[in-house]
This record gives sequence, structure tokens and C-alpha cells, in this order.
Amino acid sequence: MASITSGKSRYHHGDLRNALIEAAVELAAEGGPERVVLREAARSVGVSPTAAYRHFDGQGELLEAVKTRGQQALAASMTEAVRVLPGLDDPGEEAVRRTEAIGRGYVRFAIEHPGLYRTAFCRTSAAEERDFTGLEAPDGAPEFVAFRELSDALDTLVATGRMRPENRPAAEIAAWSAVHGLSLLILDGPLALLPADQRDTVVERTLTTIVAGLTRQG
Repeated sequence: MASITSGKSRYHHGDLRNALIEAAVELAAEGGPERVVLREAARSVGVSPTAAYRHFDGQGELLEAVKTRGQQALAASMTEAVRVLPGLDDPGEEAVRRTEAIGRGYVRFAIEHPGLYRTAFCRTSAAEERDFTGLEAPDGAPEFVAFRELSDALDTLVATGRMRPENRPAAEIAAWSAVHGLSLLILDGPLALLPADQRDTVVERTLTTIVAGLTRQG
């Protein structure tokens, strides 16, 4: 996966708002949402806090922008995991492999970018977050692109006959909860102590179990 940031942000001219967001993404990558401080982002790009406040009402607005970037980067990791899969002649099996792959990309992002991963799921006061119940993401909202990637994969399981239609409602929550929980156990729980090869085996077995449950026919 391509680097989340392209080195230390520097502002020269033009789009200061975007430069501040990029600097704040770097801060999040270093230490999670607590590191996203508007004054720190301003210092990183070489402008005054006053200049930064012309583009953001406050800390919460900058954090929301970084959270969106984190969600987009997470989705990109999921998409890349699907992209590298070999093509299959069986659409149903391909749908199964795709679902496993997006889970693999999810966990990989958490492991490789823990600070930005945590920021992607931090709490903010944004109205969009309050309106999202975890069942249906608003169309076109960039902060929910990873959720829509999962939903599309589950719809494909149904379309190819691998998932029973009656199992489809709220399946996102079951899959998401399992993969998110696994990611946090690896980052902050006892699975952090596993050697990388054992950890990867646990991840693959977990993903296989999740998809097997989603596609059970009996």
C-alpha cells in the first residue's frame, strides 16, 4: 500500500486547508487522535495559529477532516487487498475470496497504521456521525467508503448464491464487529504478543470463520 503521507508537510502557497489536514494526518499517524492539535498542524506547515483558524472553526473540525482521511486510507487498504487476488472462474468463490480480502486489508491497515486507524474511529460531534446507525451509510459520504466496500462485498455474496438472502440484513455489523475486535486485540490486547507469523495465521483463521458463518446454508 502507498504511504499515507508523503513526508513532512510544508506549506508554500495555495491550499492551506489541505496542507493543514496533511500535517494533521501525520500527527495522527504518530500518536492517534490525541495528537491532532490545530496549533501543532499550523507549526508543522509554518503558519500562525491565526492563519489556521481561518480554515477551521476549531479542533473538532480538523479532527473530523483527519478522521475522514483515515477512513479513506482504510478503504484503500481493503481495495488493494482485493486487487491483488488472482482471478477465478467461479463468481461465488470469487465473492468469498473478496470478502476475506477486504477483512485482511482492514486488519493490515490497523497493524501498519495504528495511530491513523484509531483516529478513523474516534468520536467527534459531526452530524454525519450522529446520523449513522451502523446499518446504512449515507451515499457519497467519503467517511463511510470502507463501510460501503464491505456492504458491496456482502451484496455480491447474495447475488452469487453464496449467502442466503435472509442472512443478509445487518450482516455488516457481524463482520465489522469481528474484524474490528480482532484488530484491537492485535493492537492493544494479548494478540500483540504473538510473533508475526502466528498473528497472521490467527488473522486468516478468523477471516475464514467469519465468512463461513456468513455463507452458511443450513
